[in-house]
Amino acid sequence: MGIEQDALTTTVDAGRVVTDLRRVFAEGRTRPVQWRIAQLEGIERLVVERENEIVRALAEDLGRTALETWLIDVAPARAEAAHVRKRLRRWMRRSLRRLPANQMPGLAWVQYEPLGVVLIVGPWNYPVTLVLKPLIAAVSAGNCAVIKPSEITPATSRLLARLVPEYLDPEAVVVVEGDGAVTQNLLVQRVDHCFFTGGTEIGRKVMAGAAPHLTPVTLELGGKSPVIVTADADLDVTARRIVWAKLLNSGQTCIAPDYLLVDRSVRDDLVTKLVDTVAAFRADAGTPGMRIVNERQFDRLAEYLAQTRATVALGGGVDRGDLTIEPTVLVDPEIDEPVMTEEIFGPILPVLAVDSLDDAVAFVTTRPKPLAAYLFSRSADARRRVLAEVSAGSVVVNQLVYQYIASGLPFGGVGASGMGQYNGRWGFEQLSHRKAVLVKPFKPDPRFAYPPYTDRAAAILRRLF
Repeated sequence: MGIEQDALTTTVDAGRVVTDLRRVFAEGRTRPVQWRIAQLEGIERLVVERENEIVRALAEDLGRTALETWLIDVAPARAEAAHVRKRLRRWMRRSLRRLPANQMPGLAWVQYEPLGVVLIVGPWNYPVTLVLKPLIAAVSAGNCAVIKPSEITPATSRLLARLVPEYLDPEAVVVVEGDGAVTQNLLVQRVDHCFFTGGTEIGRKVMAGAAPHLTPVTLELGGKSPVIVTADADLDVTARRIVWAKLLNSGQTCIAPDYLLVDRSVRDDLVTKLVDTVAAFRADAGTPGMRIVNERQFDRLAEYLAQTRATVALGGGVDRGDLTIEPTVLVDPEIDEPVMTEEIFGPILPVLAVDSLDDAVAFVTTRPKPLAAYLFSRSADARRRVLAEVSAGSVVVNQLVYQYIASGLPFGGVGASGMGQYNGRWGFEQLSHRKAVLVKPFKPDPRFAYPPYTDRAAAILRRLF
């Protein structure tokens, strides 16, 4: 997610917060399905009834339009809450398991139990849905939760602090504002799970903070998500879909296309179509640049552009006064320059030519595993190869970013792009403990099962086990 923490700091009695949540959890209030469903319904109502306030907060923090906020922060949270609510009773049922003959008679099952107190640390780029979707997982599993929104989006942080207790159980779900120090103070309290969404470097700090208490973590991070385009791809569709995904939220999306690896025979044609598509999509934009969240992120992106040795096919302009950067297409940057070694997290798209699918796959697989990888191709063989050889949190063929809103698919990273998964049932299971249960009767209780073992008893045990 490419984030750093700064600005807002709030004095928080982290010990008191976690102690109060533990007391509520110990009472058993959060375990019944009725409580869990009530929280999910509250999340649905929150995003529907307070959409206008969410829109205003995100316009202030990120310069978002109302439609974009609805599309990427409001609608996904509402859909996820509804999806989980409708299926939760079935997911909570114990799951019977077969026993081998040598363990009969007996009965075995797996039952799901809540973990306790879950800490949710939200990012700044999607500060509503990337808090509420982990919260959906937490409350569906019957946990208490403490939410720490990003201080980089202060209007949204304040809004969540005000609205969450109005729509959810205020004693079981608490919002705490503040900076990274607040997160570390909460981790010191030995929470039962930490769910962090953000950049890899901050993710390492969160994991280190969780380590002294062996607190399990779910880390949703980022990385450089590649797009491979073969010669047989539909270039018009490919250009539209890439540009749409890249410009979403000014490119500040963890699963945005980070760079393109395009078959050399169609590279120039695709670049032309990308340039034309950006012009068409932004015909009514009013300004050439796209808003970046703060000066720190703006300066980082501006430096990438200043250092690049690529051919600038489109854009490249920056305006620090407005914190805007023009949508930019870079052709053939050097692979050692920052735009190719660091996660971009902005409206800058490098395009590199490759001579074959072999070259493209080799390029991706020799680098850290990304959160997402994308392929545009009509070839079934290309699809099989990429699916088999490219390790990524998710792989999408002929589309981008839609995997995040597919509640039936797990969402998460691998390697440096994260650990743990959520979405739908995957989130319920991630924030539950799968307890193994084995029930045996008192009889039969054969004597040969106990020492001292005779030769005959040993022979029977060898046959049984």
